[in-house]
Amino acid sequence: MYSKILQRFLPKLWGRTMSVSIKSEKEIARMREAGKILFEVHERLAEMVAPGVTTKELDRRAAEIIRSYGCTASFLNYNGFPASICASVNDEVIHGIPDKKRVLKEGDIISIDAGVIYQGYHSDAARTHAVGKISPEAEKLIAATKQSFFEGIKFAKAGCHLFEISAAVEDYIVANGFSCVRDYVGHGVGAKLHEEPEVPNFHQNRRGMKLVPGMTLAIEPMVNIGKPDVYVLENDWTVVTEDGTLSAHYENTILVTEGEPEILSLW
Repeated sequence: MYSKILQRFLPKLWGRTMSVSIKSEKEIARMREAGKILFEVHERLAEMVAPGVTTKELDRRAAEIIRSYGCTASFLNYNGFPASICASVNDEVIHGIPDKKRVLKEGDIISIDAGVIYQGYHSDAARTHAVGKISPEAEKLIAATKQSFFEGIKFAKAGCHLFEISAAVEDYIVANGFSCVRDYVGHGVGAKLHEEPEVPNFHQNRRGMKLVPGMTLAIEPMVNIGKPDVYVLENDWTVVTEDGTLSAHYENTILVTEGEPEILSLW
């Protein structure tokens, strides 16, 4: 159905020419399998999230599950990252480093971001979970973040433009009284964890590239209760909200088709 690889040189997204790969059926099959395994990882970890559990325990379990399928964790040692998952608690937006001293407590929220490599191809997905009973505002934040992803992918189909996804995500988030992080964005994914194009979660002043079948994207709204501003901790990884408010993250790897998008990491 798709050519083995089609390099499309497209107008600049952030000031440079982009090269976007269009996946072959063989590549898509591998990414589907990676997505199935990643879905299982997230399902198992969701069952573990509870007061008293450490983020290091979650990381250890994720590593075990990924290895049991003969796969590799996308994040482990990626640019020096020291764990198989990112575990970001409360005001931590992304890239939280699992730690045996970080114990989850009642009322926390935790974002778990993970990736799986199957036969050379990645799948990337994130979920935010409640730890026990959480505040109504935190519940609303998690629900809105997840739904904003589904609002965005209404436009993740052939013939639509990339930034229609971005606008739909932000429109939904703003309508719910929250803000989208602007310093970090979604991305293409495939043989590399991060490929072109970048996928913002907020309005752009142009439509962006036209989407074609065979594109694979990791769409990942990152949403704050307060302002969108963030900064990086001294560990050079963990991103936190500048005002200390809660943040949620929801992500899936999707395939652009002629019709509705296929979500490769949600079964």
